[in-house]
Amino acid sequence: MNEHFNTRIVLASRPHGEPTPENFRLERAPAPTPHAGQVLLRTRFLSLDPYMRGRMSDAKSYAPPVEIDEVMVGRTVSEVVESLHPGLAPGDLVTADAGWQTYALAEGATLTRKLNLPDLAGASPSTALGVYGMPGFTAYAGLHEIGKPKAGETLVVAAAAGPVGATVGQIAKLRGARVVGIAGGAAKRDYLRDELGFDVALDHRDPEFAAQLQAACPDGIDVYFENVGGPVFDAVLPLLNDFARVPVCGLIAHYSDTDLPLGQDRMSLLTQLILKRRLTVRGFIQRDFIALYPQFLREMGAWLRDGVIKYREDVVEGLENAPQGLIGLLKGENFGKRVVRVS
Repeated sequence: MNEHFNTRIVLASRPHGEPTPENFRLERAPAPTPHAGQVLLRTRFLSLDPYMRGRMSDAKSYAPPVEIDEVMVGRTVSEVVESLHPGLAPGDLVTADAGWQTYALAEGATLTRKLNLPDLAGASPSTALGVYGMPGFTAYAGLHEIGKPKAGETLVVAAAAGPVGATVGQIAKLRGARVVGIAGGAAKRDYLRDELGFDVALDHRDPEFAAQLQAACPDGIDVYFENVGGPVFDAVLPLLNDFARVPVCGLIAHYSDTDLPLGQDRMSLLTQLILKRRLTVRGFIQRDFIALYPQFLREMGAWLRDGVIKYREDVVEGLENAPQGLIGLLKGENFGKRVVRVS
């Protein structure tokens, strides 16, 4: 019988609109005991991601919702504490879907990614939740399969200071594209231009944003990597060139919507432009392209070791602060990949 004590955060109620702290509840109980083939994991880092807002809703989606009183879902970097699986030993670090809790059981056979710290070039293991994990792969796969930027083309990416957007822009630069990044606030704008080397960086909060975007794209937009929706997409839409590609990765501006938007219905305008300009608009979930994952690990690992791809982390201290961390993330308060340091 183990002596570990588990702290976990469960979904207490479904939000109506933006999540609040009252939608979460912190609980404590003895940690579970592993059986044959299982391991007991202790969470080191928890990833916070926009998709979690969708899992708090019971609306039909590409993945099942978190049920009331269930542990919130989330990807983690975890340490093996006890093992009854021959391929894993105490002290091993793995990525797992352990959720918002300090301890979790996992079937050893499902833990397919054991972290090799030398491969991370001295970086924190939390990198496996960001640029060297799901967000980085989302950027890589969306560009590889849908965006397909060519040398000399103009690529625009929204939420460009986040882990997906920042990676999209840097990979597109490696492919020879001209990159325009859109973020919220002067500090993020300057980071894109001065540290990541984007050709142009714009602040979507600027009252002149739409005019600035038009000026930044005199030859139109060939690839728009969509993470946001809302007024940013409104400004991008008229600038899309013939045969432009639009990977739709996220729509964070709409995740907490409770009603259809007010005002004129612009769906007919969108469908006309898709037809007349022969646009490719494709929504995707990163696992659609999971066959690319080994290739991603090889290529991204080399880029990170060589310092070609840069990244930034936004660390929240303590599992108890995860709810506020997610609430802030959905409002754009994070600067870089947001993770919770649990232990």
